[in-house]
Amino acid sequence: MRATRPFFLLLVFIGTAAVVNGQEPPAPTPTPSPGSEVSPTPEAPAETPPEPSPTELPAPVEAPAAAAVQNPTYFNPAIAVIGNFLGVSGKNPIEDRPSLEMRESEISFQAIVDPFARADFFVAVTNEEVELEEGFVTFTSLPADLLIKVGKFKAQIGKVNLMHLHMLPWADVPLPNENLIGGDEGWNDAGVSVARLFPLPGDTFSELVLQVFRGESEGLFEAPSRNDLAYLAHYRAYRDFGDDHNLELGSTWGRGSNGTTDDARTTLENLHLVYRWKPLTGRPYRQFILRSELTRSRREQPEGKQSARGFFVGADYRLSRRWWAGGRYEFADHADDDTARDRGEAVTLTFWPSEFSQLRAEGRRRKYAGGVTANELLVQLQFSIGAHGAHSF
Repeated sequence: MRATRPFFLLLVFIGTAAVVNGQEPPAPTPTPSPGSEVSPTPEAPAETPPEPSPTELPAPVEAPAAAAVQNPTYFNPAIAVIGNFLGVSGKNPIEDRPSLEMRESEISFQAIVDPFARADFFVAVTNEEVELEEGFVTFTSLPADLLIKVGKFKAQIGKVNLMHLHMLPWADVPLPNENLIGGDEGWNDAGVSVARLFPLPGDTFSELVLQVFRGESEGLFEAPSRNDLAYLAHYRAYRDFGDDHNLELGSTWGRGSNGTTDDARTTLENLHLVYRWKPLTGRPYRQFILRSELTRSRREQPEGKQSARGFFVGADYRLSRRWWAGGRYEFADHADDDTARDRGEAVTLTFWPSEFSQLRAEGRRRKYAGGVTANELLVQLQFSIGAHGAHSF
């Protein structure tokens, strides 16, 4: 009895301390007797929490607004650079180009401004200068289905004047454009353009374009004063013939001051035709395009009124997936001297390694007024990087 008394007092002390600390005293562990084996008491399995119903699932955590745009260039315009390298062999005392030159590099910036407009900028870099070739905003969501363009842009006369150098199917510009419509740059000026499509019977569509320009275009117009503007009216019709053929016909009238005197004007008249054939089935890599323009320039000057004419017709045929062949015939009077006429012929062979590059060879023969004949070979290499938007059809 004396031996068990201290043990009993120890148990009382531990129980008292547990009660003071707010805990229940631990249950005494039974001491097994010698020769007996006590089975341990199995622990109760942990209860599996019930799966929450779909309505009880926590709401997804929304990412902060700043994390929605992860690309730092998200709002930047599409940028592209197009290189145009030209090599020329042969003699041409009238048009004396270098044997090798980086003729032009075009840098484009294109983007949507807002739901109502888009902007296009084209900067031309040559060995002599850096120039804004075109820079304009186009409003596409206007009442009465109007399309308004404001800025500096190429005038809607014919088809060739609208094309940048890298879009031409030749390595040069046809004679009518060189002699009568401002040379390589063409009619290109600051102004406002208003256009509207008019559907016609028989799946035919037409477009009317009215444009007003500042009146300054090198080699064509030179406004003596701020009020001497240049004006243009253009109308064209387009129609598909089946799935493989389409035809476009258009006419243009334009007028502006030429700068020879305060009241001297130049009037331009142009007719253009474009025929395209491209089979949708059977021969996907066959295509034929015929282009033709007839231009008349009526120029007032102190020596007398000059009425000059120019014409070209060009055809291009797609031989295979990457090869094109073409030819062109042309003539044009001089705008300031309608008695002087230049004539020419050209053949081209173009190879497209991909949609981002092309290699073109052009054999050209021109007979200039005054009896000068030039036979030349032009070799052109073009390449592009970046995203370049589509040009007008």
